Amino acid sequence: MVRKLKFHEQKLLKKVDFFNWKETHSQQESKIIRKYHLQKREDYTTYNLLSRKVREVAQKIAEIDPKHPFRTEMSGLMLEKLYVMGVIATKWDLENVNNISASAFCRRRLPVVMVRNKMSENLKHATTMIEHGHVRVGVEVVKDPAFLVPRTLEDFVTWVDGSAIRRHLLEYNDMRDDFEL
Repeated sequence: MVRKLKFHEQKLLKKVDFFNWKETHSQQESKIIRKYHLQKREDYTTYNLLSRKVREVAQKIAEIDPKHPFRTEMSGLMLEKLYVMGVIATKWDLENVNNISASAFCRRRLPVVMVRNKMSENLKHATTMIEHGHVRVGVEVVKDPAFLVPRTLEDFVTWVDGSAIRRHLLEYNDMRDDFEL
């Protein structure tokens, strides 16, 4: 027979649900979350699921007869899409798709692109600036750090026109125009 739980023990057990206990996450997941400064664990699981699906589709395309026109068309479309997204380096070989991981999608996030373009010193600072609305991609102001930047928009990551950071940079470079600001 099990003894009756004391009041404080019952209170502690209310906070812990052993039936829906979260499984322990791998070291790789923690390493990537820390490296790319992901704020939500769901982002990593989404990228991981997406990379797994892409690898599965590539495997199914690879199983088709190499001389069949459907295979060449679909592999070309898939490689072009992944290349434009920036997930793979070249669009010539279907074998590159087998190396796609969640890190490939994390490298296309807006804070990582900002650090690579020297717009920020680190990912935490870049994430803060994005959340505060200082960054735009093209003509659109982006406030979500999970925004994936394709290769075509990588050159159009800039500061918002009314941003204090932009004004400070223009003053520092002696390029400030009083009419613009």
